[in-house]
Amino acid sequence: MTTQKATNIHWHEGEVSRDERWKALGQKGCVLWFTGLSGSGKSTIACALESALVNLGRHCYRLDGDNIRFGLNKNLGFSAEDRAENIRRIGEVAKLFADAGIITLSSFISPYIKDRQTARETCEKGGMKFFEVYVETPLEVAEARDPKGLYKKARAGEIKGF
Repeated sequence: MTTQKATNIHWHEGEVSRDERWKALGQKGCVLWFTGLSGSGKSTIACALESALVNLGRHCYRLDGDNIRFGLNKNLGFSAEDRAENIRRIGEVAKLFADAGIITLSSFISPYIKDRQTARETCEKGGMKFFEVYVETPLEVAEARDPKGLYKKARAGEIKGF
């Protein structure tokens, strides 16, 4: 659990309620959290769903594990602690997007149940619907796809803890 370090801060309520935002958009925000092995198809499915939703006139946004590590989470590695912080931050971002009325598609390996549960609780405590989608793919299939060459590197001992 991350502790609150900042002091002398106060939540500032706005003039527009969530219901008013959602009504103006004609939709409610939510979070669809895609999880599974590297190469399982999480991002592929999220991209296809994003395209379909936009074509239907729905407001959505895709948060992708690798893309997030180029900016917001570029200071995090892949230790258990860094993975937990990665998912904590994304859970907070997903909650904000959903609160704004956006259908938020999050595709992250997120291997630890505890971390996914933290993301779920963050969203649900904020009043957002959270749907976890496990993209079940046999290891052999994910390894055969190996779009980033990670399985090959892991088998060669170049990636620890993969």
